[in-house]
Amino acid sequence: MNLRPENKRLLDDVLSEPMAEDFRRAMFEKTLRLVRRRRRWRQTQSVAALLVVLGLVTLLIRQQDFTQPPVSPARAPVASSTESSYKLVRTQPLPASAIVRTHPLPAARFLASSNAANVLHTTTGSYHLINDDELLALVAPYPAALVRTGPHTEELVFANPKDQDNFH
Repeated sequence: MNLRPENKRLLDDVLSEPMAEDFRRAMFEKTLRLVRRRRRWRQTQSVAALLVVLGLVTLLIRQQDFTQPPVSPARAPVASSTESSYKLVRTQPLPASAIVRTHPLPAARFLASSNAANVLHTTTGSYHLINDDELLALVAPYPAALVRTGPHTEELVFANPKDQDNFH
């Protein structure tokens, strides 16, 4: 190992005492090993980054190949037309059987309203609630019974269910 005198003086000043030649050599070799290891690590990182970039480029190229339809050798590729901002609609007239027509109504079928209608007016307060006896008197020709199902609920039940139809 060939050390220059200024490096030797600097090292002596840093360590502030003269060291043994073996210790100095061992420290220098260890420093060189660390520097080489770091250089290899940087080179490995740059190679790995290059491989990743190449892999991504390859993947993108292959993906484009799969998204494009394969070109048939029998048919030439057709130039794609630009998409228009409108849609053309073609129309045609309806057939005569689908058209609805109106005809004037004959005079004999006209209905005329008249003012001869009678208007009924009702007045409030001219009624009264009937009691149980008056209710049974209204249905007297038919056999019926008044059944109480609660304190304020009653039901009129006819002996013959057909008789009930006469009162609806």
